[in-house]
Order: sequence, then C-alpha cells, then structure tokens
Amino acid sequence: MKSVKSTPHFDRTGAVAVFIGFVRGEAEKREKVQKLELQAYEEKANQALASICEDLKKRQGITDVQIHHMLGTFKVGEGLVYVSVAGSHRHQLFPVLEEAVERYKKEAPIFKKEHVRTRKGQERAYWKTEEKNPA
Repeated sequence: MKSVKSTPHFDRTGAVAVFIGFVRGEAEKREKVQKLELQAYEEKANQALASICEDLKKRQGITDVQIHHMLGTFKVGEGLVYVSVAGSHRHQLFPVLEEAVERYKKEAPIFKKEHVRTRKGQERAYWKTEEKNPA
C-alpha cells in the first residue's frame, strides 16, 4: 500500500482493489501440496509485468496498477503474487484487476513446479502449466 500511495496520481484515487495469490494445499486429483517452486525467465517476466501494468494504467479512471510476483520455494499458505489496481471509482477497478491477473498468467514466463504427496503416499513433482480455459 505504501508503494500505491506514493504514486504521482494517488490524489485522484478513491479505491484500491487487491488480489493476493497463495499456495493452495490441494492439487489436482486431491493430492496434497508439499511446496511450490517458482522460476522465471526474469528479464522477460519483468518486461511482461511492466508492460501489462503500463497498458492497464491507460484505462479510464485507473491511477495505478502493480504486479509483484515472487520467485523461489514456497510452503502452503504463503503468498506468491500481489496485484493492486487503484482508481477513481470502485466500479472501474474490478474488471482491470481481473484482466491483470489473467494477463500475467498468460504473458509472463513464470514457471511453477508443484511438489505433492499422492493419495497413496507417494511424493512426486511436476511442472504445472496454467489452464487456458478454466471451468
């Protein structure tokens, strides 16, 4: 919030919407997540996130967009990504927040390796790709 409040146009801001993504404890097939590894092609990921933010800041009434995605190894319940959208009115924020989340998932080269324990007690790890058409 300190970063959002320090932006040049914060005086025009009437609301801020925030999305925080966490490590979920249950994977597909009801496997138990042990940890999640996040890696990125950092230069391209940073460029993609900056481009998304700059593009979305041009929307009517939007005063700031920030996306902070963490890298490393994370336990269940830990925060991985923080997205904030500031704007003049609340009704302008939510569509932009949703678009920011969907776009970073598709455009930023950030890779997840999920470490799980199967229902049979076996441990395995695999690189996870984002669903392109969520249910």
